[in-house]
Amino acid sequence: MSEKINLRIDNIAVSVTEGTTILDAAKKINIRIPTLCYHEDLCVAGNCRVCMVEQVGSDRLLPSCAMPVAEGMEILTNSLKVRNARKKIIELLVSEHRAECTTCYKNGKCELQELSSEYIVGEDGFIDLIPFKDYTIDLFSPSIIKDDSKCIRCQRCIRTCAELQSVSALTVSHKGDQMKVTSFFEKPMYEVVCTNCGQCVNRCPTGALTERTYIDHVWAAINDDRKHVVVQTAPAVRIALGEALGMPPGEIVTGKMVAALRRLGFDSVLDTNFTADLTIIEEGNELLQRLKKVLVDKDESVKLPMTTSCSPGWVKFIEHVFPEFLEHVSTAKSPQQMFGALAKTFYAERIDADPAEMVSVSVMPCTAKKFEADRPEMRSSGYKDVDYVLTTRELALMIKQAGIDFTSLPDDDYDSIMGVSSGAAVIFGATGGVMEAALRTAYEVVTGREVPFENLNIEPVRGMDNVREATIKIENPLPDWAFLDGVELKTCVAHGLSNAKKVMEAVRAGAADYHFIEIMACPGGCLGGGGQPIPTSPEIREKRSEAIYLEDELKVIRKSHENPEIVMIYEKFLKEPLGHKSHELLHTHYKGRSRY
Repeated sequence: MSEKINLRIDNIAVSVTEGTTILDAAKKINIRIPTLCYHEDLCVAGNCRVCMVEQVGSDRLLPSCAMPVAEGMEILTNSLKVRNARKKIIELLVSEHRAECTTCYKNGKCELQELSSEYIVGEDGFIDLIPFKDYTIDLFSPSIIKDDSKCIRCQRCIRTCAELQSVSALTVSHKGDQMKVTSFFEKPMYEVVCTNCGQCVNRCPTGALTERTYIDHVWAAINDDRKHVVVQTAPAVRIALGEALGMPPGEIVTGKMVAALRRLGFDSVLDTNFTADLTIIEEGNELLQRLKKVLVDKDESVKLPMTTSCSPGWVKFIEHVFPEFLEHVSTAKSPQQMFGALAKTFYAERIDADPAEMVSVSVMPCTAKKFEADRPEMRSSGYKDVDYVLTTRELALMIKQAGIDFTSLPDDDYDSIMGVSSGAAVIFGATGGVMEAALRTAYEVVTGREVPFENLNIEPVRGMDNVREATIKIENPLPDWAFLDGVELKTCVAHGLSNAKKVMEAVRAGAADYHFIEIMACPGGCLGGGGQPIPTSPEIREKRSEAIYLEDELKVIRKSHENPEIVMIYEKFLKEPLGHKSHELLHTHYKGRSRY
């Protein structure tokens, strides 16, 4: 058991475990010490020095984020010496920051701006003494804008990309006053190994990294009478949107979100959850087909384990880092792209609309979805399947621009046809959700019985552990699936690309014999996506997760194959899972192989 350390902070006694930092000890007694480079998800860096505190009896100020407590310490967080030093540090950071706040996308949500206001950084600082560098703005990526002029070199983005994602698209170049955060070889973000996951955007304290916004394009479409504008909303948006509009984390705002979208002027308000259910049917059947070909037909060309393909950040990661495993990725498109393809074919037919005059918009918790929508293979409808992707944050901005009082909105329902979904689709928003949804359906297809877990809750794949495993033994299957009798279906769930890398390295080394792997690029899955409201933290992700599973339990239908609209679309349009129409619209393919 760790030894307890006793100290005083601002003359308040506190007792904490050995190894606790001064910053965390102060949090325990509700004393806020400002930070800029610190983030709960990342290693300690101590780069910005904003969190400096005074130790009584010492001449030097201490970085509270990096300094562990010691017995008998007396710490001052608000002494004159601390305040003066902190203000000078903030002034120096502002001096090298292009502070055009009123035209900055992060205006009102910038951590440097907030501290500058708190410490009344004004004209008596260093702003006019230090010549401003001629930095560039990288606008090439469809997902992320990088503006070096607003970078304060805290290096949160670098640590995020390396520690959480094992990508390392960002690094530090040059030294001294020429030091800058850059991509490798100072190339545009679009040309380096970047997965577009947006986790760097989610942690950037200023406007140096932001999502590329398509708000004006969507407004233009809405106000064009010739266009029929369809919007789809991802599972994780409905449990996070409220945060950006003044509500606490973990609030389920599905009905208010639908009402807001109608008031914004969208012609059809539909649900990505519908195609999440569809993904389960297609991807689940693909898994069962692969198992049959491997176990019965002994077809060595068929690859196991099969991995999910819902996360575009993961797909781009495997393309760069594990290209030899591309044939292991399910050919099923993500729910966003399945929806886009069906919106301009099936849905257009049902409402008698000209697909050439349709504009397909998606609201996603993810910046990588912007990149995914731009991929050349995502045009199977004959048009660009998804025209514009908005993040959760962008939708919140549109609601504010429209002057809508979100909290007072009555709940509304999605339109019918591609607006009905199951609880299994909702849990796509949490890590492990796709796996759980797939198992609920696949087990019942094979055995005719529900999965052997209380209330359909497959607890082994839930939670925030980095990598989770679950094994389900198949016993007494239906005659068509007799070859699976006694088979122990081995599954694995990982979230965050650093954990995905560990899993795939184990597969490469032959140390893992999984049948099915779910990987989500972002910590916590989509609920922790790069387009979700800022800030994010382990506690906030946990509250969002609780809301997702509550929404699942509130649903009347909790299995994808029982969604009546899914049954209808196969009867009226697709005909059968993995059939000709499904492969044409819902899968990526090139001469029978994945085009990812």
